[in-house]
Amino acid sequence: MVAAVLIDARRRVLIAQRPAGKHLAGAWEFPGGKLEPGEAPRAGLARELREELGIAVGPPRPLLRLRHRYPSREVLLDIFVVRRFRGRPRGLDGQALRWCDRAALEAADLLPADRPIVAALKLPERLRRSRAAGYRVMRARDFDNGRALKSMRERGPTRGLAPLLGAACRDGAEAEAAAAAGADFIALVAALEPGALAALCSRVSVPLFARGLSLERAWVLGASGVNALV
Repeated sequence: MVAAVLIDARRRVLIAQRPAGKHLAGAWEFPGGKLEPGEAPRAGLARELREELGIAVGPPRPLLRLRHRYPSREVLLDIFVVRRFRGRPRGLDGQALRWCDRAALEAADLLPADRPIVAALKLPERLRRSRAAGYRVMRARDFDNGRALKSMRERGPTRGLAPLLGAACRDGAEAEAAAAAGADFIALVAALEPGALAALCSRVSVPLFARGLSLERAWVLGASGVNALV
């Protein structure tokens, strides 16, 4: 499945309400849907947004991949951020639509599977600081200590949401280990060969920030952004 965080010129985010008769009717979600057999995620996203909202989208930014288990099924979602689109979004499937600022988005009755997306939106496209209100970049080896990691997660919540903890990693192996140990995102401190970066992005579900690339190139390879930390 795919979903979009659609952001307008006023930095508001679009959410849609699941209509009556559907599973979890009445809850709000990020627009998107199921991929067709053999369909690539970006192509499926463009199709779903055209069919559901009547818009054409520009190149999306990969955000994260998440897996969520409901009592009756498990879903795997590829999430993209869309800032460039043509047309005015309309609920072509009869769904109500709502534009939210950041505070309203955090308070919305979103599907459980969509809650981690709100947290990931605290991350910028370019990491320029190792610490900000919504996140903190740490050494990869800090994620080896489960007790220390738990203590850091419980410290200093932001607007009721704990800050995201990222791992500064030298290579793909370190990045995969940090993600498996609980890192919320990965900041590569060295450039990877494009093929290796694309493969790493396909294996790591958390947002990944590449080194030594333009934003557009990083997005094409599957990274969420670029690491511009000095």
